Amino acid sequence: MRCLQVPNQGLEERIPSYEELEKLENEEAGDRPKWDNKAQYMLTIVGFCVGLGNVWRFPYLCQSHGGGAFMIPFLILLVLEGVPLLHLEFAIGQRLRKGSVGVWSAIHPYLTGIGIGSMCVSFLVSLYYNTIMAWVMWYFFNSFQDPLPWSQCPVNANMTGLVSECERSSPVDYYWYRETLNTTPDIDNTGGLQWWMVLCHVSAWALLFICISRGIETTGKVRHNLWTANHFIILKQQQQLSMSKLSRLCL
Repeated sequence: MRCLQVPNQGLEERIPSYEELEKLENEEAGDRPKWDNKAQYMLTIVGFCVGLGNVWRFPYLCQSHGGGAFMIPFLILLVLEGVPLLHLEFAIGQRLRKGSVGVWSAIHPYLTGIGIGSMCVSFLVSLYYNTIMAWVMWYFFNSFQDPLPWSQCPVNANMTGLVSECERSSPVDYYWYRETLNTTPDIDNTGGLQWWMVLCHVSAWALLFICISRGIETTGKVRHNLWTANHFIILKQQQQLSMSKLSRLCL
């Protein structure tokens, strides 16, 4: 029985051997930045894998598609597909010491498109993640006001009552659509730049640049601290929600 062999000329030249990797490791030992410890590396990986979608989107999807029954196929696919692919990605990256484009082009030139596609996906993800971070920064800056600007409807221009649009909806929706986004009445009217959102976007991108400016020396520390703080806040919020529900049941 003959096996199908895909022609892949020059594979040995593109992928270094174990001896060559050991020599390269000794030559770059002093210049190449390294993780401080294994815990920092593991927390960075978890912080990379667990994003906003896992915290905000996953519970909603889980409940919408059967609740506990949804977790059965999810865990099966996680063990059989998700974790092996993630391990494969990390292993190939550490073995070849290249980026996404270089790794796939080293395996086979025809697979270069996979690396370019993953790079484009990462770029798009960074765009909308930084947009969300700009919204978070905007709400964070305004959260120092007392009372909170989204806790009550504003007074109208005549000082005779509250804004009618806010009364018809809610203070939270009014603040989001009119104060934060300042949306236009229809899609044909694009409106202009909102200077407060522009400043928040610039601040978000500047913060990102500071975090990754020196490679893993800064990225590891930022990931380590933020991952711990984020999960502590999430657990604290869950505890507060549980206590509030329990107090309501007792009443």
